[in-house]
Amino acid sequence: MYENQGFGKTALAVHWGHRVAHRFRDGQLYVNLRGFDPARTPVSPAEAVRGLLEAFQVPPQRIPATLDAQAALYRSLLAGKQMLVVLDNARDAEQVRPLLPGAPGCFVVVTSRNRLTGLVAAEAAYPMTLDLLPDVEAQELLVRRLGRSRVDAEPQAAQEIIDRCARLPLALSVVAARAATYPAHSLAALVDQLRDIRQSLDALDSVDPATDVRAVFSWSYHALRPDAARLFRLMGLHPGPDMAVPAVASLAGAPIDRIRPLLASLTRANLVSEPTPGRYALHDLLRTHAAELAHQHDHERLRHKAFRRLLDHYLHTASAAAALLYPHRDSVHLAPPQPGIEPVHLPDHQHALAWLTNEHKTLLAAIEHAAESGSDTHAWQLAWTMWTYLDLRGHWHDLGHTQTLALAAASRLDDRQAQAHAHRCLARAHRHAGRLDDAQAHLKQALDLFAEAGDHHGEGQVHYNISIMHGLQGNQWQALSHARLALKRFRTAGRPSMQAQTLNQIGFYHTQLGDFEQALTHCRKAVALLQRVGNRHGQAGVWLNLGYAHHHLGNHDQAADCYRRALDLYRDLGDRHGEADTLIKVGDNQVAGDPESARHSWQQALHILDELSHPDAAQARIRLDR
Repeated sequence: MYENQGFGKTALAVHWGHRVAHRFRDGQLYVNLRGFDPARTPVSPAEAVRGLLEAFQVPPQRIPATLDAQAALYRSLLAGKQMLVVLDNARDAEQVRPLLPGAPGCFVVVTSRNRLTGLVAAEAAYPMTLDLLPDVEAQELLVRRLGRSRVDAEPQAAQEIIDRCARLPLALSVVAARAATYPAHSLAALVDQLRDIRQSLDALDSVDPATDVRAVFSWSYHALRPDAARLFRLMGLHPGPDMAVPAVASLAGAPIDRIRPLLASLTRANLVSEPTPGRYALHDLLRTHAAELAHQHDHERLRHKAFRRLLDHYLHTASAAAALLYPHRDSVHLAPPQPGIEPVHLPDHQHALAWLTNEHKTLLAAIEHAAESGSDTHAWQLAWTMWTYLDLRGHWHDLGHTQTLALAAASRLDDRQAQAHAHRCLARAHRHAGRLDDAQAHLKQALDLFAEAGDHHGEGQVHYNISIMHGLQGNQWQALSHARLALKRFRTAGRPSMQAQTLNQIGFYHTQLGDFEQALTHCRKAVALLQRVGNRHGQAGVWLNLGYAHHHLGNHDQAADCYRRALDLYRDLGDRHGEADTLIKVGDNQVAGDPESARHSWQQALHILDELSHPDAAQARIRLDR
């Protein structure tokens, strides 16, 4: 379906999708491709495919690195299914092609402002042009909003409202919302107001429907109280798809209890929508109009301060969330937030994870906008606060993208320390994507920068990561060598938590080399340190390695005790993969003396890994098939 903006193509596609949902037994998929978003770049085909794979609950770590491989996995998941796929706001055919199913059974609806003739020619798409609402349907829209008697009482005024709204559903909805707010006002009086506003917008051609739509928006805007009008303008500056109330409050520099009534008035006026409770969004046309008004009425200095408050809100809340996710992560010094900021209070790990998940897309947009607008310190620091969450959830594509922006921002600032952090995080993203040569190159640059700055802790982090790289490549002796270098740097820097994790890593490499006594020695030192500093996730990993060493030394009772401790910690922390990994090893420890218990442990592990769609499920199946 193609048409100009404001015709209602998204609403029609979604409404039709709900009506025919029963015909698609395997479900529906929707993605907004942002082909014409005024504030954000269009969604790349790779980003869109990743989003669709996430909708299939494919764990991020299982998503392939290349677009071709991602598209192949997506099509394999659609094969044999009956699903409806809605690809909204497509810019061109190239954005759409990787998202098309490869086999019969699915139905795809594509919406765009452009005629995607390439899809018609090459993919046998059926083109459908949406026209303006017919007068009869436009009148029905007004009747549904205002009541039959009110519309029938003033037919000429109702018709002029339809004409001045250019028969566009969005504009008609805005006028109807205003009219419903003032039931005592005649429709003719509303038409007079619209006519006055339209005459003030005489810079554009009088036959241009966009001018009439702007007249409707301006009319509704001018009816707002000054504080609500200011908030509407500022919301046009927000870079993300939607925003929560605390973010709106920080953008405006006002307390939340003052912002809520203003948001309610904007929602009643149909200028702002509330797609989910507590989160607010603007239609693309309205966001463009709000941003235009902000540039017309608000001085650049005021707009800059508002955006700075918004970035401070996201930066300080994200930093607090990252500290709750992993209390022992490296910290960065942040400047105090601007006055008027409303950071979100996050009491615990679960609330931190939920906030980061809800704000994931918005935070990515904030980093992009900060980098584009010259807010380089915010750009790299916000990317830094995000890396723990992105790594934990396996969003390594996003990790690579944000750290690329962070590296560019840090380079513009000539901040060598920030560059080193970005290189280290980029190495992690490349490693998870299987680009080991790229990862090694970034680690080398990070090591040089940390060494130049005399940052022993940073050097230790790089050596720790280099050791992991060598371990993955089967070079256990080189892995052990770099782990020892990391341990030395962490001791010099006085970082006990990282010392402990490195001791555990050294113990792990000793298990791979068959030196289980040395593994026990290092892991026991590690668990004592980790208990002292309160790093519970680290403790779980050490108990797992201790159990593995005891098992291979024939100490099955001690192995069972270590595995139990690891299992309790992983379950308490909500680490499902850690739980499954431990259960596989529990079964390995049980199989000689209690084969039935071993099978039960492996079945539990398989159940979790299947739920996670994790490739380690193959390990459990191999054991169960023996």
